[in-house]
Amino acid sequence: MFTGIVQEIGKIIQLKSHGNGVAFTVEAPQSVKELRINDSILINGVCLTVIDENDPTFKVEAVEETLRKTTLGELKPSSMVNLELPLRLTDRLGGHLVQGHVDGVGVVKSIVQKTNSWLITVQIPEKFAHYVIPVGSIAIDGISLTVASMQGLEVTVSIIPHTMEQTTLRQARAGTRVNLEFDLIGKYIERLLHSDRMEEEGGRISREKLKEWGYES
Repeated sequence: MFTGIVQEIGKIIQLKSHGNGVAFTVEAPQSVKELRINDSILINGVCLTVIDENDPTFKVEAVEETLRKTTLGELKPSSMVNLELPLRLTDRLGGHLVQGHVDGVGVVKSIVQKTNSWLITVQIPEKFAHYVIPVGSIAIDGISLTVASMQGLEVTVSIIPHTMEQTTLRQARAGTRVNLEFDLIGKYIERLLHSDRMEEEGGRISREKLKEWGYES
């Protein structure tokens, strides 16, 4: 589990095809000090497993399905990536609950610089639009961000100077493809409301059903 608070910008040093997957060697002097083989790490919003580490680099491998669903297949040597180590149970939850399970890819439509911030608008896939609400959370390339507004399929987030400086958003341009992960809680609620159990009971929530499930009024 992660929080969407980027801890370091890493650099892709080497890519090596492995079957239909790709092994990435990443230079990350800060993060590698805490990494061991089999540890998880978030790279541009994608949770991957460390298969080798040799300060100042570590290696991960992305399988075919991961490459298909994310932008990792577009990385090349010298690409910069957002990195986050897994959440400890004693850590503060600075962003929101992020799994590193990318739902889909969005496209940056515009970047507008304001006096002390930037407004970045991203077009999201239609099938995920119902997970987005104003002032809700969204993870873009592994960064926990707050939705400032939404119009149709275009979601706008406001970026403060610190976030722009400490993440790869500083390299984003109109047309940049980004990994998206939508709110975990919203997805579980949707699953509950559309479960077979709900269908068998008429698909309606009543006070009696809430009490039956353990929610006392």
